[in-house]
Amino acid sequence: MGLDITVLAVDWERLEGTPVEDRYDLLTHAATSDDEFRWEAEPQRGWVWPAAPDVPWCGRYEFHSTTGSYKPHFRAGQAWEDLRPHVAPEAREPLDGFLRDLIWDADCDAEADDGVIAGLIPADRRLLLTCPPATVHALTVHWARVEPLLEGLREPYGVHAACPGRWIEDFDEFSVLLRKWGTVVTETHRRGWGLVGLPL
Repeated sequence: MGLDITVLAVDWERLEGTPVEDRYDLLTHAATSDDEFRWEAEPQRGWVWPAAPDVPWCGRYEFHSTTGSYKPHFRAGQAWEDLRPHVAPEAREPLDGFLRDLIWDADCDAEADDGVIAGLIPADRRLLLTCPPATVHALTVHWARVEPLLEGLREPYGVHAACPGRWIEDFDEFSVLLRKWGTVVTETHRRGWGLVGLPL
């Protein structure tokens, strides 16, 4: 069984107003509250509002094409690592900024802290993604620059990053995943909220 990710948009003020020792369990509840009903239903797509009826200040985004696995996101980050030396600065710089806080480990540091804000959750808990509202705003700025340039990456991607038979095997899959992340940050910013990613 591999690592999964569940992405939540969160009203940051409500999260910070929750006692630290209760935050992770509350986020977990919001991320998994309807699991018992989802296993035999059609996979959901896109936003689910609210993530849980009793946590109206959380929304969950369903990456339909990934089946909840973190592997496609990780593979997209690896693909960007292969691709970026072959991309012009006007596209490389905003894509660096967009992917760094989401799915790309720019430093490749095994001791990295996953961007978790100190004191946000109990120290013995883990988040895969932590973007307060200010970070989400910055991501939308990067995305606004990236989106019109994305199609121009098709040819270099095919040469330097395509990997048939694996997650994110071609440019189309890479582009679809990035556009979904664009949807995530755009709607989250519209609400003035932040993002978290749980390993669930």
